[in-house]
Amino acid sequence: MSEVKVSETVAAPAARVWELVRDFGGIAKWGGPALQSCTVDGEGIGAIRRIGLPGGLTISERLEALDDGARSLRYAIVEKCPLPVRDYQSTIQISEVGPQECRVDWSSRFEPDGAPAEQAEGMIRGVYTGGIAGIRKALGG
Repeated sequence: MSEVKVSETVAAPAARVWELVRDFGGIAKWGGPALQSCTVDGEGIGAIRRIGLPGGLTISERLEALDDGARSLRYAIVEKCPLPVRDYQSTIQISEVGPQECRVDWSSRFEPDGAPAEQAEGMIRGVYTGGIAGIRKALGG
């Protein structure tokens, strides 16, 4: 089992960052240029988002938990995907650091699949750092 965790600060109020992140279908607003589309089937826990990537590839993710009080969202990849992972579970949590600053903790556990653990972990870490950079950009920072 591999684990990846990225923690970075964002110069924006935690409530504002959470508003952006908690929108399960809104990942296209901040997920980066590789995300070409996002559709969501269903609402709330159990909703499935399908993220369109270049070359017609897709990633299907199911919303597992959403806690507004803790500003935490958990999701799982539910179908074979272009990333070299299986049994993937991830959590994003937003924590207040100060009135105009928060910390984004993005973590996951998964089994590498089709690539060495170090390579799979590096790819996932890149997704997280790119996503957090996308959050900053979406918020004008």
